[in-house]
Amino acid sequence: MAWRSRLSRSVKEIRFLFCQSSPASGPAREFVKKNYGDIKTCNPALPVLIRECSGVEPQLWARYDMGVERCVRLDGLTEAQIDKKLEELAKAGSA
Repeated sequence: MAWRSRLSRSVKEIRFLFCQSSPASGPAREFVKKNYGDIKTCNPALPVLIRECSGVEPQLWARYDMGVERCVRLDGLTEAQIDKKLEELAKAGSA
């Protein structure tokens, strides 16, 4: 996961949106619990925002230069698939 250490070079901000209690948001909550520390250790200056809202569909947002944003829906994805989506967003920013 060497791409994680280069995350802040291509992405200006990461936002996770999910519901505190819905089963659909479970994998997103677990991904954040297990990976937040590693992401922040590798990218201490990168803002990683966690937004919880009742009933919201789980989403991952990446903000790039000049305010460009991309969103990925996380509903139905496993933790491994969420990690892959984050990697894809990181690579999209460096393209």
